[in-house]
Order: sequence, then C-alpha cells, then structure tokens
Amino acid sequence: MWCCGNFGASGQHAPISESAAWADLKQHVKTIEGTHLRNLMQDNNRCEELIKEYDGIVVDLSRQRVIHDTVDKLLNLAEEAKLKEKIDQMFDGVHINETENRSVLHAALRAPRDEVINCDGHNVVPAVWDVLDKIDAFSDQIRSGSWLGSTGKPLTDVVAIGIGGSFLGPLFVHTAMQTEPGCAQAAKGRRLRFLANVDPIDVARALLDLNQETTLVVIVSKTFTTAETMLNARTVRTWITSALGVEAVSKHMVAVSTNLKLVKEFGIDPANAFGFWDWVGGRYSVCSAVGVLPLALQYGFSHVKKFLQGAWSIDDHFRSAPLESNLPVLLGLMSVWNVSFLGCPARAILPYCQALAKLAPHIQQVSMESNGKGVSLDGVPLPFGTGEIDFGEPGTNGQHSFYQLIHQGRVIPCDFIGIIKSQQSVYLKGEQVSNHDELMCNFFAQADALAYGKTREELVAEKVPEALIPHKMFSGNRQSLSILLPNLTPYTVGQLLALYEHRVAVQGWIWGINSFDQWGVELGKSLAGKVRTQMNAARTKTQPLSGFNYSTTTLLTRYLQGKTQLLYPDPHDVFPSNVLPGFEK
Repeated sequence: MWCCGNFGASGQHAPISESAAWADLKQHVKTIEGTHLRNLMQDNNRCEELIKEYDGIVVDLSRQRVIHDTVDKLLNLAEEAKLKEKIDQMFDGVHINETENRSVLHAALRAPRDEVINCDGHNVVPAVWDVLDKIDAFSDQIRSGSWLGSTGKPLTDVVAIGIGGSFLGPLFVHTAMQTEPGCAQAAKGRRLRFLANVDPIDVARALLDLNQETTLVVIVSKTFTTAETMLNARTVRTWITSALGVEAVSKHMVAVSTNLKLVKEFGIDPANAFGFWDWVGGRYSVCSAVGVLPLALQYGFSHVKKFLQGAWSIDDHFRSAPLESNLPVLLGLMSVWNVSFLGCPARAILPYCQALAKLAPHIQQVSMESNGKGVSLDGVPLPFGTGEIDFGEPGTNGQHSFYQLIHQGRVIPCDFIGIIKSQQSVYLKGEQVSNHDELMCNFFAQADALAYGKTREELVAEKVPEALIPHKMFSGNRQSLSILLPNLTPYTVGQLLALYEHRVAVQGWIWGINSFDQWGVELGKSLAGKVRTQMNAARTKTQPLSGFNYSTTTLLTRYLQGKTQLLYPDPHDVFPSNVLPGFEK
C-alpha cells in the first residue's frame, strides 16, 4: 500500500519504496548477505520462532533467509502499508478493487450462514447460501436420478465449460479430491470433465467416450459472452442436439451466469442458472457456483461443504489473527522479502502429493494475474518490480525435471507442501519404508539440501576427484518454506486454497497495487477480434489480408495456405469423426 500521509509533488501517494521501513529493509539486506542458512539453522530458538501452526497446518519459515530482526522489519513494513486496515476493508465490503469500483468478497462465498459480511450496506451471506442451497438440491436431483435426461436416462457424466478461473480453480479442487477415499466413494459411477481451451482438440478429449443421453453440461460465464467459452458451449450444444434434438438442451445444459436473457436465448431454462456476483473475481471464484456446482455434481454437496469450511477456517484466521502469527500475512511478507529485497522474481510450488498436481497451475493465475502489475493504485509506474513467476510440479517428478536449476543454477525460493497421512496407503513387505514415506523422505531432504548445500571440504573428505569437485559443490543458502498438512481432505484443500489466495493479497497491498483487476488480459483479446474478422473473410470469400505488419501477414498467409477454404453451397457443422461420426469433412 502507500505510505500514510506521504504525498509527492503531484498529490499522489508516494510509493512504499520511499518509506523508512522499506529503506530499513534495504539496509538490512547487507546483514543477511553475511549469513548462511547452514549457520542460521543451528539456532534452535530462531527455528522455533519461525515455525507457526494453525488449525492443523504447520508452516515452517526457518529456511527463509531471515533472522528475528528481519521479521520485525517486515512487520514494520506491513504497518507502514496499513495492512491490517486493508484486511479489515476487504471483509467490510469496501470497494478495494478501485479500478472496477468493486468489493472483493470471495471470503463471503464460504462464510457460515450466521456470519454477517456487508457489501454496499447489505449482508451478502444469505444470498450466497440461497445459491448454495439451490446447488445442494439440484445436485441431489442429478445424483439420485430424480432428474433424468431427455431420453429418460440418469445423467452420470458432467462437462464443465469455462476458462481461466472458471476452469483452473475447479480442476485443482477436483484433482485434489478425486482420490480421497470418501470423495472417491461418493463419485462412483460418475465422471467430471472440463472443457476450457477453444482448441477443438480439447473438445474432442472432453467428449471422448461420452454419451449425449447421460451427459449434463455446465456452462460457466458470468456475462454469457466470453468468446472461448461460448464457442465451446455452442459446439457442445451441437453435439447434444445432433443426437437428441433441440428440445434436449433444457434437460442437458445448465448455466453459471447472471445474464438470464442470454441464458434463455441459448435454450437453457433460466431456472437452471446459478448466479454469482461482481465482487467475485474469476480467479477467486472456485468457492462460488463456478466450482461448487460441478464439484457437488461429482462428489455430493456434503463433501464440497467441507471444502468451503476449510477455506473459511483460514479466512477467519486471516481476518482476526495478529500479524505476527497470521499465516497468510507471514507467507506474503516472505514473498515480498524475496522478490523486492533479495532479488528473486520466481517461486517454485512443490507439493509432495500427486493429488495436488493442479495446485501450481491454479496459483499461477491467482498470483500472476493478481500481482503482475506495473503501476500503483494511483496509476503511477512503480519504481520496483511486482509479482512472482510461479511454476511447479509434484515431488518427486520435479526432482527429475528442474531441481538441477534450483540447486546449482538460479536461486528460486521454493514452497514445499507435504501431507502427513496419504490419501492412498501402500506398503510392500520387505521394503524399508512405505511408498508415501519414501515420497516424504524427499520432501524433508530437499529443503535441507537447498539450505545447507555441500562444501568443498565435504567432497574432499568423500575422496571425490578434484576435477569433479566444482561440479558436485552446492552453494546452499537457498531459501524455502515448508507447509505440512495433516491429510488431504476437502477441508484441508480449502485451507490450502485460502492460504495462497490471502498470501497473494498481502503482497499486493504491500506493493500498493490492485491485486483484483486484470486489464493486462484485454489487449490480446481485442486484437484477436481483428484477426478473426479477416480470417473469416479470407476463408469464406478469399479476400486478401490487410492492416497487419509484415511478420503477422507472413505467418497468417502461411497458415491460410494450409487450410481448406470454407466455401460450402450449404454451410454445415464439421466435427472430428470420433466425436460425431459422419460430421467430418
């Protein structure tokens, strides 16, 4: 945020980088550069102070390049940025998304029924629960078989069509829940697929081996105008109607949208539209009907309700805990320290749990779309970089992919995420440890390997040939943090989600940016409209290209030369043969 009362000559707030707290941290970097984690880790009191716990989650910050004074100085920076005030404003419904004049209330989506969270003077929690109750009833109808398809068959397969936050968040939660024993039992005989990319290959994969008679389609688009989503929706509608007729749409397609007029024009009964609100950003929408509806159809509402309760556990902690023991606050401050003061612009998200395989892609959007900004809330270019380049893979797959770089190449702070009790237990007679224990041995070892490294002296003692010593040395002093969950259930999945969501918000508030808009995605989409118009003219009327630069014209021409002209006497639908036999041309 901005320095309280500190204004520049133009009357705009001075950036946080001009504050005394920021300058103090800049000076403090010199102290940290004189330390090494292999020495800092020998201070048990320091380590104890940096291990925090809340509601079953353990967060270990001891392998961050910080000492007690660092944390104090970061908390001073948070005070300078009025962080606590910003947290309160979010939960009070203040329009903190200033460029869009909106509240930011994704926490309200998982609030208990008796909670009061106001937006523009009205408690939004009852409206949230109206939608949740509607989802509960509808999903029970589908799962019990009381709602049947147009030919009288139960709808056992669901295709959720959406993109961005309407896809990445629900996919993350689905992937995390599908091997949890209770969820797996609840989902027996059911399939949930996601269709996001406008690439027709994604359509073919999403519909592969599905039967129109037993498929329910959920279209997720707040305005019902999102270009990619609506093209995919029209494509799947054609897949439905080609086999079942136009009348089948009302039985086989539902919507998550607020544009009831376009929903009705599409052929969907507006009664089967599930709404959400403009104070729900796309990347924060998994706890709205966007995620809750398809997940409830797959697993039953009771399991999804536990997911919401887990997220609320962290919401309430974030709202009420003192900053010095507040998990999302401390995590966010560590990221600010690494990015803005230690010069580490990337972060690796490394869950040692295959069920969390889609965590990193989701957090990529939550983090990079939120904090990938270049100007302040006042619209002034920032004198420092913001955001992190997020990537990751589950352990131990990542170890055989990019860990070489994080051990001996660039310094990339790492988030190690471990689970105490696996969703699936395997232990083979005669093996030294169970399969999950083997996985977690790597979880514990990798963090220490990054912190301690390996010295020349250690290699000499191991009689490593001199020529190989430089290649086998590890500098260490590479920071990481560890998050340990008791298990991976819907509840803890919700906790993990909220932990990252609020951590991202903390970073944005410290930097003084708007973490809740995303204007950077607009330009490419608008330019695609120009390409679309000319591509249509070229493929249907053989009109020449115009108005593009040389490079784009060359590539577009090469592309069009390899395509078939769409010059049909009677226009017709074209589908891959494995999706709709007889439609390929």
